[in-house]
Formats: sequence, structure tokens, C-alpha cells
Amino acid sequence: MAQTRNRLATVTAALARTGAGVALLCALIAASSGFGYAMGVWDLGTGFTLLGWSVYIGAGGGVVALVAFVLAAVRRDGIHSTASVIGVAIALALVLPSWNLQRTASQVPYIHDITTDTENPPPFVALLAVRQKAPNGAAYAGAEIAQAQKAAYPDIKPALLDMPPAQAFERALAAARKMGWDIVAAEPAQGRIEATATTFWFRFKDDVVIRIVAEGHGSRLDIRSMSRIGRSDLGTNAKRIRAFLTRLHSGA
Repeated sequence: MAQTRNRLATVTAALARTGAGVALLCALIAASSGFGYAMGVWDLGTGFTLLGWSVYIGAGGGVVALVAFVLAAVRRDGIHSTASVIGVAIALALVLPSWNLQRTASQVPYIHDITTDTENPPPFVALLAVRQKAPNGAAYAGAEIAQAQKAAYPDIKPALLDMPPAQAFERALAAARKMGWDIVAAEPAQGRIEATATTFWFRFKDDVVIRIVAEGHGSRLDIRSMSRIGRSDLGTNAKRIRAFLTRLHSGA
């Protein structure tokens, strides 16, 4: 009986260490997948491959850690119960964001160019040369993308401001800066602001252009956010525009 308990203790310890160790290693690989691409260590395909495999293997580590937790709980083994819980938590931290991205990808349109004016999108000027070199280019795709955007994001509309264009420009510029964007051009005479937003993990570059014109007794602001690479933006550009418009209207 004592020999059986010792064997069970050995198996529990091994499973707990293995599960937690594999999950932790995969979490580190997943984190490095994006930063490695951003630093030029490997290409985007390699980064995505590392990310995908780290999630799958990390999930397996989580299953092993869960089995270890059950065994440790039966044996009232506090040390290995804790190690197992850590392993399961790390695995969930890997799997849940990946699952959420896949769910988002299935719910948003396969587009990467969002604007409040689909009839006459604000054009890139200062960023035009950069855009033309990027895989997604600078041109607006036209009616097909406009229809997809309106179906998915009906709330993305121009901002009408009860203030003159000069004042609206200053408010828009302040809001763009608070968004953390890299301001590339700010032309008050033309009512145009251009900026680049950089994502945290893979350091993807998305470009933004804002156009402000007089309308009635106030101003109309249109904004366009476009990814440089990738067929789908997973809803990022729409979220960015919404966040900017919220900040703009609040004056925060």
C-alpha cells in the first residue's frame, strides 16, 4: 500500500512539473513569436507558426496539469496542487485569447480598410509613399468593401462638431495624440491629420488619416484607418475609429 502511494506521489509530481513546465515554455514561445517578428528575427509566417504550435502544445500541457491537479487533490498534496493550478492557468491564458481571435475572425468582415466616408474616403498624402510600398497599398477597394463595412459596422459614421474647423482640428489632433499614435502630418490649412498606429505584440503598422471640413455652422470630421498588411484586420480598425470618436466627442 505504501509503495502504491509513493508511486502515485511520484506520478503526481512528474505530471504537475511537466504540465506547468510545458505550459510556461509555450507561453514564452508565444510571447516571443510576435516580438521576434517585430525585431526582424524571423518572418511573419514563422511568427504565426510558432504562435499556433505554442497554443496547441500549451493546451496539452494544461490538460496534463489538470490531471495532476485531480491526483494531487485526492492525495491532499498542496504543493503539487498549486503547481498544477499554475499550469492550468498559464494554459488558459494561452488558449482563451487564441479562441477569442478565431471567434472574432468568424464574426467580422474580411476587410482591412475602414472609414466614416465610404463614398469619398480621406486620401493619404504624407503617408502615400509608405502606403504604396505596403502590401495593402493606398487605394480604396470601392463598393464591395463599403457594403461589407456598412453591414458589419453601421455605427461608423462622420463626426459632426458644433465648432469651427480650426477648433475641431485642434481637438482632433489632441485626441490623436492621446490615442498614442505617431503623428506624421498635421496640416490645419488643409484640415488633414495623418498618423500611424502600432499594435503592441507583432508591432503591425496601421495608418490613419483624418479630414476636417466646414459643414453648416460647424465642422464635419471623417477618419480612415487602414492596415498595411493582412487581408483581415480582425475588427481592429473599427475599434480604433470608435475609440478615437469617443475621445473626440468627450474632449478627454
